[in-house]
Order: sequence, then structure tokens, then C-alpha cells
Amino acid sequence: MGAAAASGYQTPVSSITRIFCWTVVSATLVFALNNYLIFWLDWPGMVTFLGHLGLLPAFAPKNPLDGTATTLGAVQTLSYLFCAVGAVLYTKRTPDRPLRADSETMVSVSAYIIRASFWAVIFVGVADMVISFLRVEDLLTVLFGDEMATALGRPQFRGSYVHIPLIVAGCVMAAFSRSLGFTWLALLVVVAELSIVISRFIFSYEQAFQGDLVRFWYGALFLFASAYTLYEDGHVRVDVLYAGLTSRMKGLVNIWGSLLLGMSLCVTVLAIGMAGKSSIINSALLSFEVSQSGFGMYVKYLMAGFLGIFAITMMIQFAAYMLESLADYRDDPGKRQITEASAH
Repeated sequence: MGAAAASGYQTPVSSITRIFCWTVVSATLVFALNNYLIFWLDWPGMVTFLGHLGLLPAFAPKNPLDGTATTLGAVQTLSYLFCAVGAVLYTKRTPDRPLRADSETMVSVSAYIIRASFWAVIFVGVADMVISFLRVEDLLTVLFGDEMATALGRPQFRGSYVHIPLIVAGCVMAAFSRSLGFTWLALLVVVAELSIVISRFIFSYEQAFQGDLVRFWYGALFLFASAYTLYEDGHVRVDVLYAGLTSRMKGLVNIWGSLLLGMSLCVTVLAIGMAGKSSIINSALLSFEVSQSGFGMYVKYLMAGFLGIFAITMMIQFAAYMLESLADYRDDPGKRQITEASAH
């Protein structure tokens, strides 16, 4: 096994693991896309399509799907099949590709999603805070007129015409940035909290949007940083056995831990949060849900979406972790050296 590992040559186990991990990553991204198509664009989805065909009678639609809906449902169903087929073809065509190289590619995908999310919450947080401040001080009408001030007070309008363009801008910015922004966002959380202290105790001024901004940014920092922390092996381990294991045994533990504990958690979050229109993530996003804190920020629905970002990035990161752990178990060259500072 040592010679095979040193050369990067694939064994049946490594091939199956690569196929599984790439299927998981692609299927997770396809699931997120299909979730949007189903609940925002009214596509039927795989489950409804299979119910229409009689393969899942419990999920059969009340009315048979028409020709267009049947086609769309077939496309969505086949998209998951393409994930598995694509993973098989990719693995067969790249038999000499090291496991660590595939792992790094998955890490890059996760990192882009995290970067885009970080930029988006910074842009949205600042913009919504300014709008909320102007609204609570009755300055929106002065600056933008009655019609625009009224529109900005509606969650659907602010979400569609302020938040979504800023989220798109965050995705574009992430393509040109390589920093994940953890430090800057942590600093902004401190600044936002400090502003509450100063305004409350010096100027006797405090509004709901100030606390909303702290919670918005802190929630993003905590949930978005989880995948990167996993990559740096920075999550706290509560076991007393792992530290004394050999590198190969640590790899084996991480493989099964990623599969049985990590990925199962992500599946649970996605299944509970995005199973239907009334699910905790989808319902908040579809309705642009806001808090009932008077003139607070209109970002509560995005905080529900943070859970989806967390589950998606962690799923991708667990797949990458499995490949890297298998490489460690095989003693493949190129093992990352994680410093103590980044591991705690």
C-alpha cells in the first residue's frame, strides 16, 4: 500500500471514496439550486415528479403535472443522477490525481461560498443599518420622498431591491478577493457592540437596529467560520484518546467521524430547514421574515439562511476532510502541517 500511496495510484477504496465525496459535493450544490427552483420559481422538484410517475405515491401531486412541469421535474431528477455519473467519470479519467488535490479543490469551493457570504453580510449589514437609522429618525422621507420611504419600510421591497443586489455584489467581490474576512468581521462586531455602549451610556441613545446589527454579524461570523475552522482542525475535541493516536489512526477516526457525525448533521439541517415551504429556513426566506422589534433591521430572514450556508459549506468541507484523512491513513505525501496556533 505504501508504494501505491506514494505514487498517488488509486486503490478501489480511494476510487470509491473520491466518487462518494464528489457526488456529495455536487449533489449538495444541486440540492440548493433545486430548492430555489422549487420554492421560488415553482418547479415541481424530484419528489413531486417521482410521485407523478407513481414511484412515490405518498408524494403524488393533487393534479397531474402538465407537459412543461413534467419536463422540468425530469431535469431536476436527472440533475442528481448527473452528479453521481459525473463523479464516476471524473474519477475514472483522473486515476493519478492525488486525494489531497481533490480535497483542496473542495476546500476552494467552500472558501468561495464563505467569502461571498462574508462580503454579503458586511454590505447588507451596513446598508440596512443606515436605512433603519434614517427610518427611526424620520429622515427617509426627507431624503427619498414619501413613496420610497414607505417602500423601504416593506420587507419584500427592501429585501428584493436592497439586499439581493448587495448579495450579488458580495458574490462578485468574493471572486476577486482571497481573504475570508474573519478578522474584519470580528472587528466590526466589536465596533458595533462598542457603539451601543457609547451611545447608551454617554448619549442615552439606543435603538433596536443596533442590537440587530451585532446579532446579524455575530451569527454570520460563528456559522460561516465553522467550515474553515474544520479545515484548520480548530474545533475543540472533547475526547482523551485522539491526541495519542498515530497519524494513520487519526485519519481513520476522521473518515468515520466525518461520515457518521458530520455529514449526518448537515443532512439533518438541510432536510429540516429546506424540506418544504413551511420549513424553518425556507419559510423565513420566502416571506422576508423580520423581527418584531419596532424599527429594527430587516435581516432576520437572512439569519435563517445562515443555517443553510453553514450546512452546505460544512458538507463540502467534511467531504474534503474525508479525502484528506484517507490520504493521511495511506501515508500519502504532502500532509499539511497544522500549527498549534491554528488548531486551538
